[in-house]
Amino acid sequence: MSTFMAKAQDVQRKWYIVDAEGKTLGRLATEIASILKGKHKPIYTPHVDTGDFVVVINAEKIVVTGNKASQKLYRRHSGYQGGLTEIPYEVMMKKHPERIISIAVRGMIPHNKLGSQMIKKLKVYAGTEHPHTAQQPEVLEIG
Repeated sequence: MSTFMAKAQDVQRKWYIVDAEGKTLGRLATEIASILKGKHKPIYTPHVDTGDFVVVINAEKIVVTGNKASQKLYRRHSGYQGGLTEIPYEVMMKKHPERIISIAVRGMIPHNKLGSQMIKKLKVYAGTEHPHTAQQPEVLEIG
C-alpha cells in the first residue's frame, strides 16, 4: 500500500465562475480559497497546486456583516518609518472593489511560492463582464 501523491502534470484544471452579489465576504473567500487549493478534488496533495481557476464577478455587490462596513481598515506598510497606510472599507469599496475579495482570499491560502501560484488562478471583476468566456467556465453556486 502506498499513498497517492499527485504530480503537476497529472492535474486537470477547470474554470469556475462565482457571482458575488449578496454573498458575505468571509464565507465566499473560504470557499474560493478551498477551490484554489484543490481541496475539493480527490487527488488533493498539500505540496502540489491541484486547484482550479476561479472567476468572480459582481465584486462591487459583496456584503459584510455587523459594523465592518464602517470600522474595517485595510493596512499596508511601505517599509519606511511612518509608512503605514490605512484605507477604510468604504473607500476601498468605491475605488477598488475587486481588491477586497483578493485580499480576503490571499489571507486564506499559504504564504509561500505555492500560494503565489494559487492566487494567480483567481480573477476578480467588479461588474458582470469578464474576458474568460473562451475557457467556458462552469457556474459554481456558493451559499
